[in-house]
Amino acid sequence: MDTGGFPVYEFESALLSLNRVAAKNIIAAEFTGDNAFGLISGIISPALESIGDMWAKGEIALSQEYMAGKICEEVVESILPERSPARKNMPVIGIATLGDEHLLGKRIVCSFLKASGFNIHDYASMEVEEVATRVKDDGVEVLMVSTLMLNLAYGVKKLRTIFDKEGISAKIIVGGAPFLFDRDLWKEVGADAMAVDAMESVSRINDLLGCHNEQ
Repeated sequence: MDTGGFPVYEFESALLSLNRVAAKNIIAAEFTGDNAFGLISGIISPALESIGDMWAKGEIALSQEYMAGKICEEVVESILPERSPARKNMPVIGIATLGDEHLLGKRIVCSFLKASGFNIHDYASMEVEEVATRVKDDGVEVLMVSTLMLNLAYGVKKLRTIFDKEGISAKIIVGGAPFLFDRDLWKEVGADAMAVDAMESVSRINDLLGCHNEQ
């Protein structure tokens, strides 16, 4: 992999060893004050993608992938604060589980998206009607829905009906076990796309909005 001169491997090693201090120091040494998105695309995202691949191959534990994402989230917040004007052109993303209390998958996606610089509204476990209201009020452009249970996956169909009735233009990207088991389920429930993991969620957002995570 071409690292473009960035210390990607060193950063990845710090993440895998859960060394927050080392990870933050590596980014701090490269940070010039106006290159946050360059560091995200040149170091942070490649390292997270590599770690995601390791988990998919069974080489690391899910907890390691999750903690790597959390550390990256903290690192990004240090160079790109929540209210930073650099975020103004980033799409507004919402994420919810529609009542599903199994939140680990959602947390991983949320951390990955935050570490990629996106503006995130985390609705946690919330009923369909309330999610629709929050999406409308917050001006969400893409709603990520993660479910573990099939019956809750069908809640997306109800959500789509509300969106259409209320004129809510937000796109819906789904993920989770039911959608992995049935690769056509996302179409059946009226979603705009399906993402198999956190990495793919970024690609799906960019595809739907025709944007790129760059500054």
